Amino acid sequence: MVRHSFGSSILGFRKVIFAFFVSMKSALSTVQLIALVVCLFSSPYAMSQELPQRPLEELINTEEPGWEVILQMMEEATNQVEVLPRNAAQADTALYRTQVTTYSLMGSVVYETGGILVDQGWIRFLGSGSDRLPRSLPAWNKGKSFEDYGQAMAFVLFADDAIGGFFALNGGAFGPRDLGKVFYLSPENLEWAPLGVGYSDFLYFAFTGDLEDFYRGLRWDGWQEEVAGMQGDQGMGFVPFLWTAHESIDSLSRRPVPIQELWELQMDVHQQLMEQAPGR
Repeated sequence: MVRHSFGSSILGFRKVIFAFFVSMKSALSTVQLIALVVCLFSSPYAMSQELPQRPLEELINTEEPGWEVILQMMEEATNQVEVLPRNAAQADTALYRTQVTTYSLMGSVVYETGGILVDQGWIRFLGSGSDRLPRSLPAWNKGKSFEDYGQAMAFVLFADDAIGGFFALNGGAFGPRDLGKVFYLSPENLEWAPLGVGYSDFLYFAFTGDLEDFYRGLRWDGWQEEVAGMQGDQGMGFVPFLWTAHESIDSLSRRPVPIQELWELQMDVHQQLMEQAPGR
């Protein structure tokens, strides 16, 4: 069960975008403004198709970069937001392998940051990788949503959280509905649940939304200090597992484990549950 309310945060994000459009109105034509809306509120990928690899120069937009929108979003943030430093060479490689322009917010996060940590590092948005978040978005997806760079992706893992929950954009893996929208794999039930928003809206929600409500029952006393001390390639492992019956999260044993280990375990159990589902 996913417990959230995006309403007020998304309304705030629309206001940020409106102000951004007003500030650029004299510089952009109507056609360009429409193109910007499509870029911000639709999927950044044509994920279900094989596309030729565009050169890096075509992916870097210096005239209307999405990073300007992200900076405005950060000014309105009510949750702690930390932008990790980028390495220029890693950023070039990550953006090229991701094949998304910096006109989009996800492309901007990949190219302009080593990643973004939200709320003491509870949520980690993948960028081009850094010492504290040693995973780039394309490298993390390799072997999960595609086998080799240049292949189409049926979903795109773009963020995860400290308890082993994973956020992905739907490119068809979760069905034909909600294409380009965010799905969340909760460690509570190992089900991919649609959140009904795209990358841009979810990024704004993470910066400004009520994360305590979203994660109600999934945070323990003193989580802030423990999570702040974790590396970005780790997640908290619980015994018994979060998807098993338990009184409260405080009653469980826990320790940081590799996030790759949590992904593999949860995918194995998820597949078993799918195979045991009625009608299979």
